[in-house]
Amino acid sequence: MLQFITNTECGVPVADQVKAVLEGGGRWIQIRMKDASDEEISKVVGEIMPACLEKQAFLILNDRVELAKTLDVGGVHLGKKDMLPSQARLILGPAAVIGVTANTFDDIRAVRSLDIDYIGMGPFRDTTTKKDLAPVLGLDGIKALCDEMQKEEINIAHVAVGGIRLEDVEPLMKAGVNGIAVSGAIANAPDIKKATEDFLKALAPFETEKGEA
Repeated sequence: MLQFITNTECGVPVADQVKAVLEGGGRWIQIRMKDASDEEISKVVGEIMPACLEKQAFLILNDRVELAKTLDVGGVHLGKKDMLPSQARLILGPAAVIGVTANTFDDIRAVRSLDIDYIGMGPFRDTTTKKDLAPVLGLDGIKALCDEMQKEEINIAHVAVGGIRLEDVEPLMKAGVNGIAVSGAIANAPDIKKATEDFLKALAPFETEKGEA
């Protein structure tokens, strides 16, 4: 699975990024606008929501739990300094998707018993998209987390995130993740639609395998 995380550092407006990703086949969007006001995020969501509904795409917000409830989007992704997942679940209800960030296996252990839907493992590589970056994991670090999850039978979906490029898809999926979250490699591409298509094509063989598992 591919999650696209919007990027406020590139020259393309967030709404236009999302529309191009949807045209390229992307169906999981995370609106990440850390320094934007609720009003600015609401405006973007209002602009892209018709296209998301038309394409049956899944839309979540980064961090803004109360706003996610107000806008009636699919859920949220929470960083380690954001609202507690248990509190977000109380606000958003049982149907919402809640994702959390993990950099270490202690992070994963801390959330294993919580009502969450996926874990974002990262950063895979150094990235300019995010400030206050946690230690870079690299392929070995991601694989080690996946192996530990399997060893301790922690059956929570997990996606790699952070500076992921097209050539990283195959080794990351073979390392044991269920999917990837991509921002800059798509948002900064000369053709966002084609970049999305390329990532989905690279993921396709693994989607079949994971789906049958």
